[in-house]
Amino acid sequence: MRHTGTVDPLLTVIVPGHNVEAYVDEALASLTRQRFGAWRAILVDDASTDGTGAAFARAAASDPRFTVVAHDRRRGLAAARNTGFDLVETEFVAFFDSDDVLPDTAYERMVGTLERSGSDLVVGAYARLRPSDSDNDGGDGGYELGIVQPWVAAATDPERHGLTLAEHPQVTGNIVAWSKVSRAAFWREHGLRFPDGVLYEDQLVAQQLYVAARAFDVIPDVVCHWRIRAEGTSITQHEAALPVLIACLDAMRSGLAVLAASGIGAAEQARLDLILRMDVPRLAEIAATHQDPAYRSALGTFTREIWDAATPPTRAAADAAALAAPLAWR
Repeated sequence: MRHTGTVDPLLTVIVPGHNVEAYVDEALASLTRQRFGAWRAILVDDASTDGTGAAFARAAASDPRFTVVAHDRRRGLAAARNTGFDLVETEFVAFFDSDDVLPDTAYERMVGTLERSGSDLVVGAYARLRPSDSDNDGGDGGYELGIVQPWVAAATDPERHGLTLAEHPQVTGNIVAWSKVSRAAFWREHGLRFPDGVLYEDQLVAQQLYVAARAFDVIPDVVCHWRIRAEGTSITQHEAALPVLIACLDAMRSGLAVLAASGIGAAEQARLDLILRMDVPRLAEIAATHQDPAYRSALGTFTREIWDAATPPTRAAADAAALAAPLAWR
């Protein structure tokens, strides 16, 4: 069933923003194009110093479904999301970053799935929006949409409803906030909040969602186009900085701790497998030539921790050559 904007909203979309003037209009336009119209959006301006606040104000003036909230000082992405959540009055809630883009059917598919299944949340796929290389491929300096990566597909394809974490441990590879729609009452029942004052704040919450869910759904549809900013200001583009590395490692640790405490061994091992095969080798390439030995030491300590927690089958699936150096770093 297609809902229109003339009915009471079923979904609140929380859209935090800080200095995203270059992207916010495109993001909000993709929200207004949704085929599912029974939404409202809370736009949280986290003390922007550019035109983000003005863009939010224009959106609210042109569409009553938008509400603007402004922080008087910068408090961070987690706090902005929590501010928005405190104002949710609808049955469903979603988070959408103000530099990304929504396919037109994203919320129609996710809300419709939950209405049919009765599950606590639904998880969709996503693809990256990467800057075009005008020199190499004739691009115009804009962005090109990539494919759904294998680890994303493993979490969401094929479509299944009413799953538990024990039944589908590979869902732990989907660690982002903006590829999901949840029941707001489910968040409140379990006291879920984004951890304030940290980076990679959605990694912990993702695992808490999966562990707490009575049932969740997965769909293979791409529900968000995740922008890799051309000017390099996304946090994931700063992993060579030691504080960012430490925040990344701590976020992975916190998510793994939730899975370990759940007692669902397959879920913990699925997450360990992905980190050992993808995250550690990527970070090890940076560490190998990093000028600060503390970078290698931090990654080495983390790698040994998760290697010790991995079972023999998980270790066997990893690339031994790629892990040899980080396992030896002290």
